[in-house]
Amino acid sequence: MKLSDFDFDLPEHLIATRPARPRTSAKLLLAEGATISDRIVADLPQILQPGDRLVLNDTKVIPARLSGTRHRVSADAGATAARIEVTLLEPQADDAWTALVKPLKKVRDGETIIFSDTLSAQMISRADGQARLRFNLKGDDFDAALAAVGAMPLPPYIAAKRPADEADKDDYQTYWARHAGAVAAPTASLHFDGPLLDALAARGVQFTHVTLHVGAGTFLPVKVDDISDHKMHAEWGEVTPEAAAEIAATKAAGGRVIPVGTTALRLIESAAHGGQMQPWRGPTDIFITPGFEFQIADGLMTNFHLPKSTLMMLVSALMGVDTIRAIYAHAIANEYRFFSYGDSSLLLPSKE
Repeated sequence: MKLSDFDFDLPEHLIATRPARPRTSAKLLLAEGATISDRIVADLPQILQPGDRLVLNDTKVIPARLSGTRHRVSADAGATAARIEVTLLEPQADDAWTALVKPLKKVRDGETIIFSDTLSAQMISRADGQARLRFNLKGDDFDAALAAVGAMPLPPYIAAKRPADEADKDDYQTYWARHAGAVAAPTASLHFDGPLLDALAARGVQFTHVTLHVGAGTFLPVKVDDISDHKMHAEWGEVTPEAAAEIAATKAAGGRVIPVGTTALRLIESAAHGGQMQPWRGPTDIFITPGFEFQIADGLMTNFHLPKSTLMMLVSALMGVDTIRAIYAHAIANEYRFFSYGDSSLLLPSKE
């Protein structure tokens, strides 16, 4: 298929820059096959059935955006300084981090960027537009210093409209965030709070936690016309033996397994073998496009995605290209809010 098959026109005013308050008041487009109805997220206990299982990504977003200063003393120019913006991407086995550094040309290998009185990082090397940095702190000390000076890494389409602020430290984090390591939120999960989870549990809906550390690559554009030529970024994830057993038990009992978010869906489909749910730990670069045979997911709760994105391809694979076009046309006509802080959908494909 061609990239243009997943394009659509989105009015600029439908791009959300703040979440709905309360979280559960966001609109929810319910698609049962080709049948569409307009609900809100708080209606989920009336929509889902006893025995359904929601799969929740419990990754925790780190405040990965840093603003620092590079100082330099040279014989010809004397003491100079430059403002440097850093976005952390992924920790490495040698305690370094890959990062985006702007402007990269202003920092030489071996130089230090100072972010606060306690936190600094040395430029180790660079390749393919990314830098490798080594911080002066590790473990809990690093986490505390990062929390003090870092900002939440809002997606580019929000960051272009406003800077991150204190509200984002709560807004851009899920209620059940547990394992730090993501530089982007699993945004479908941002619609949940404690009372909604309690109401779902009272309904007989069950929950399983998995972990997929969402990387900045989730925002990378697809640059090939033939989508089969696209290479997905890899992200680290884990499905524990307990989580795999819970999901397998629900499938065996005839219940529906519904991931909350494309990250949770990609992870459980990566962990499926021969239609059976298996434990998983490691990187996944699974690329789900129309024609993909889903082994585990019976539906998906997800926000509305960017045109020509890999996530548009994923939801098209689940529901069918024509049905997704109708869903998105309905969402735009009815003023649903799009992207990370936007409204949500519950996609339940026809079993025919």
